[in-house]
Amino acid sequence: MAETAHFHWDEVAPYGDATADRRGIAGAAGDVKRVRVPAGTVAGRHAHEFEQFFMVLEGTGMLRCADGEIALRPGMVVHFAPNAWHSAVFQTDTVLVEVNFRP
Repeated sequence: MAETAHFHWDEVAPYGDATADRRGIAGAAGDVKRVRVPAGTVAGRHAHEFEQFFMVLEGTGMLRCADGEIALRPGMVVHFAPNAWHSAVFQTDTVLVEVNFRP
């Protein structure tokens, strides 16, 4: 990878299933993803082996985790330690940016 790279989300190929528009850019130590989630989407309880941050750019939802329920809204940043379980229900069309660190 070059020392400096630039991207535009609309030019990054989507991946995954049809439940959300996921686009990711990989780096050496982790990745950044933009996820567009339609209203009504449910993300069942799961965990990741890696540390993760996500920021809500648009939309609303309800996150559940070991610490309880957290109302998601624009500007909110959430951090998950490795293996922290969570689930979510997205009440409106939502746009998230995730940063994931490789274990």
